Amino acid sequence: MKIVVDSNRVIASLLKDSTTREILHNRTFDFVAPEFIKVEILKYKKGLMSKASITEEEFDLLLSLLFERVTLIPKVRYNKYFKDLSADISDAKDIPYFACSLATKSKGIWSHDPDFQKQNKVKIFTNIDLLRLVR
Repeated sequence: MKIVVDSNRVIASLLKDSTTREILHNRTFDFVAPEFIKVEILKYKKGLMSKASITEEEFDLLLSLLFERVTLIPKVRYNKYFKDLSADISDAKDIPYFACSLATKSKGIWSHDPDFQKQNKVKIFTNIDLLRLVR
């Protein structure tokens, strides 16, 4: 099942070994994300390392392992959806996730961002929703 993963879920899996990390490694799902997700996460690298109490080497290794489970989608594949989505999505930083979902024909977006729920174009999944699909 193809699902777009939001950066907040990848960040959560970086911070601790949890249900989020378990879901990210579940082979039931084929996770995809807009290519800029790595840049977005790396902006917060130092703070995330501090919160997770890990070294830079550990951070880089963990991020690499997590992204083995996520296919990055180039902007050229989803760019055409931006204009239509801009009227429905309040936060411009969220539009690439919705555009990526439409372009890849995914089942939806995995996110805990409450702003994602304020639209009706794409289904939003939480950890609980995804766990229900595999158990």
